[in-house]
Amino acid sequence: MIIYPPNPIPEKGNTIFLAGSIEQDHAENWQENLMKHIDNQDVIILNPRRKDWDESWKEEIENPLFFEQVEWELKGQERADLIVMYFDPKTQSPISLLELGLFAQTKKMLVCCPKGYWKKGNVDIVCRRYQIPQVENLYNLIENIKEHSF
Repeated sequence: MIIYPPNPIPEKGNTIFLAGSIEQDHAENWQENLMKHIDNQDVIILNPRRKDWDESWKEEIENPLFFEQVEWELKGQERADLIVMYFDPKTQSPISLLELGLFAQTKKMLVCCPKGYWKKGNVDIVCRRYQIPQVENLYNLIENIKEHSF
């Protein structure tokens, strides 16, 4: 099952949150590619790449649609059994860096930060410090997810 914002997040079930580069669709749609390869019907996938996102939305707390999106993402990551995070080298993804910091100590992260990402050194150090498993590319990310036991 795949759930997109603003749909409700189930309280029970094995859940993967797809965190990482989006940047108003400047990042490759790695989430769609990944979801095609995960065929486990027992897993709920939370994909924050909102289908009705409007780039004209002001990213301010007063904007109810933006507020709803950010709250959905935070709740989803808190709820997830596994947070998969991908840093696209073509993006800066500052919110993904923020989320890495927020959830680094949870012991439920898997990170893919390929060479060329502008803050790869920082990501590598945080992952080493908090013993977050890292993979080098999307193929390895998919394989690691398939091997994950809930």
